[in-house]
Amino acid sequence: MSGAGGRVLPVPAPTAPPDAALDRTALRAEAEEVLRRLVGDPGARLREDQWTAIEALVADHRRALVVQRTGWGKSAVYFVATALLRARGAGPTVIVSPLLALMRNQVAAAERAGVRAVTVNSTNGEDWGRVYDEVRAGAVDVLLVSPERLNNPGFRDEVLPPLAATTGLLVVDEAHCVSDWGHDFRPDYRRIRTLLADLPDGIPVLATTATANERVTADVAEQLSVTGTRTLEDVLVLRGSLDRESLRLGVVGVPTHAHRLAWLVQHLPELPGSGIVYVLTVSAAADVANHLRAHGIDAVAYTGQTDPAERLQAEDDLVNDRVKALVATSALGMGFDKPDLGFVVHLGAPSSPIAYYQQVGRAGRGIDEAAVVLLPGAEDRDIWRYFASIGFPAEDDVRLALGVLTDAGEPLSTQALETRVALRRNRLEMMLKVLDVDGAVRRVRGGWVATGAEWAYDADRYARVARAREVEQQAMLDYVATTGCRLEFLRRALDDPEAAPCGRCDNCGGFAVSGDVDEAAVTRAGADLDRPGVALEPKKQWPTGVKSLGVPVSGRIAPAEQPGSGRAVARTTDLGWGGAVRELFAPGVPDGPTPVPLRHAAAAVLDDWARDLALDGIVAMCSASRPQLVAHLAEGLSRYTGLPVLATFRLLDGSPTRSDVNSAHRLSQVARRFELPEDAPVAGRRVLLVDDRARSGWTLAVAARQLRRAGADAVHPFVLGDGE
Repeated sequence: MSGAGGRVLPVPAPTAPPDAALDRTALRAEAEEVLRRLVGDPGARLREDQWTAIEALVADHRRALVVQRTGWGKSAVYFVATALLRARGAGPTVIVSPLLALMRNQVAAAERAGVRAVTVNSTNGEDWGRVYDEVRAGAVDVLLVSPERLNNPGFRDEVLPPLAATTGLLVVDEAHCVSDWGHDFRPDYRRIRTLLADLPDGIPVLATTATANERVTADVAEQLSVTGTRTLEDVLVLRGSLDRESLRLGVVGVPTHAHRLAWLVQHLPELPGSGIVYVLTVSAAADVANHLRAHGIDAVAYTGQTDPAERLQAEDDLVNDRVKALVATSALGMGFDKPDLGFVVHLGAPSSPIAYYQQVGRAGRGIDEAAVVLLPGAEDRDIWRYFASIGFPAEDDVRLALGVLTDAGEPLSTQALETRVALRRNRLEMMLKVLDVDGAVRRVRGGWVATGAEWAYDADRYARVARAREVEQQAMLDYVATTGCRLEFLRRALDDPEAAPCGRCDNCGGFAVSGDVDEAAVTRAGADLDRPGVALEPKKQWPTGVKSLGVPVSGRIAPAEQPGSGRAVARTTDLGWGGAVRELFAPGVPDGPTPVPLRHAAAAVLDDWARDLALDGIVAMCSASRPQLVAHLAEGLSRYTGLPVLATFRLLDGSPTRSDVNSAHRLSQVARRFELPEDAPVAGRRVLLVDDRARSGWTLAVAARQLRRAGADAVHPFVLGDGE
């Protein structure tokens, strides 16, 4: 094999068929010697299931699925197998890996075993040409590829075919992502089925995951057996115990958001080492990290929106114990490797026990004890409901997209398609990836094209998946409420046949997690949460392609037509006032006056923000759904500030609008929905523009433009809620 300074092997012929005469005792001894180099332990021995998987791959060239707990040593299986296969003339191993953190850790692990590993992902595009040349030259033992690369036209059409023809081993890491029954389904993973189909006979395949129940295991195993006459029985499935002896699980029920923040401030310093505080939303990550830092605890926010360089630094700070905690969304998940991670705390519950098991599995991989604490919140179910609402689009939307691509007669970029299909960008991209895997569309240079292949909308399957998600959500609530063993509960959720009481959790009596909270800390946390007000970022650019929807604007919004700084009382995802905002706008809540607590919060925001704006008056928006609320809010703010209500916009179209559409379609929905009365006395005035909430920001942008065109010197939006 080729290490960092080792020899370069030529590109080999495809792997030979299984050799019944192979000395398997000698092969195991060789495998354990590679393992010792990998882990740096001269006494290391393979687990029996590790050897079973390695033997199946190297000696029998089989396809195998390994479902084993985090920390069991799944990566050792494929690195040891790679070393053995390469020594026998096999081509390079291709590992499909979902996260950059996982890739970085695996490259380092491979080097310890003398295996040269390189990556192809979105962050190292300048290296791709060199990497491909090295692969073709046989100088690479392992190529780690992000699943998104598999459907990049250049990679798929030019790199993948020769790579598939010479691959010695294909590894699918975090294989539960292949299954839409899994908790973290990713459409790009479905492209692996094409790669599997293109492999020559006799090429071994390994799929690994720590979080798959029986349904997901069966689905993944079936997808591993897609070529030729292979059947499910041809796939070796190795499922082990999901017990984690180091974990101490507990649940702390406290009454309010303030109590949860206070619990963190009081008890986080007591937890061992450094760890992760998981939250459910991006805004919560920033808010909680800020609160912890304000009270002397080194904490950094980590989300999917964090700059990649900052994420790398945050990971490194946690690995090297320079921070007490990363306050993270699920963006910090699969592949993050810190063996001595001392704790995982959840501020809010994930939507399934399976996802929860995966996240808590980051802790205690290389230490005897790690604390796992869940502090559920009343808003958890609202957040689950929101994420569930953005699943696979309805059939009408899918058919429309297919029709647009068919009629175009040329490739359309996602951006161009977005102007003709109402779906938001992330849902549109997910839909296209699924359709690509199903053969209905194809990604090419320049965008997407329809293939003309017949396609059926599998409504029954999507409905079954949605029902499965609801069952998982209820199971998470049951986990919180259970009086039985918590680890046994999680293991049973993953269909672990060996599930049994752990003797280590709070219910078994092996973990005493305190729910005590200092009232002074609660008061301080409450003060932070009770401080309303978040900035509304003004729109500065019209959505691309909105002209094609009949709205004659494009490019940058003229500075003389832009709104100025704005404020909302809270985001709908916030921990503090966000709860009151969510309750106000919850489905089925009737229109009416502004609730008293939100009146006080609105006044407080104005006191803090508007004192230097030199406002001259208030203009109220019109609302089809909550006209009483908006009118009452504007009148109340007028009485409080002494500013006159100068005008109210007129509603021209009260038909329902869709909230699940992209920016261009949102703008087209509101562009002609209302108008400012011609006699509105706003010329030369600095205006407070009042509405109930800012969902996309385009209503406020259009209204501000009308006001500025009518002569208003400045427009400052003010709403109760920011977000859906």
